[in-house]
Amino acid sequence: MRIGFGYDVHQFSPDRKLWLGGIDVPSDKGLLGHSDADVLIHALCDALLGAAGLRDIGYYFPDTKGNEYEGIDSKILLRKVMALLRKNGYQLGNCDCTICAQAPKLSPYIPAMQQCLAQVMEVNVNQVSIKATTTEHLGFVGREEGIAAYAVALIENV
Repeated sequence: MRIGFGYDVHQFSPDRKLWLGGIDVPSDKGLLGHSDADVLIHALCDALLGAAGLRDIGYYFPDTKGNEYEGIDSKILLRKVMALLRKNGYQLGNCDCTICAQAPKLSPYIPAMQQCLAQVMEVNVNQVSIKATTTEHLGFVGREEGIAAYAVALIENV
């Protein structure tokens, strides 16, 4: 068994949709990024890659202007990461993710995020844990400037 940790952060932008955990969360602002800026999926990808000793999301999906990943749906990146893990002889044991956001309130959307991520990763929904918290109005998250996400993933040899 191996464990990996991932972290990502994106700032808010009024011109974008808010994609979190693969779903479109109703909000008056989204996250700014080279892709769809799904901060949760990006943190999860880094946790999975780190657990397998396969570097990080930026190594495989660089954010250089005009490349094939510009504007991409992060679910596609997660599918590619899972294929890479399986190619290297690993399967997911479980993952545990935390989204740090002052607003919007995310609790109603967590079951849909879990379903979505489980489907993309081709695992059981009980292998995907997602939690949401605020920072009690402290820091950039508390000032509603952006969202951060943390993820830990346990992988096992097949």
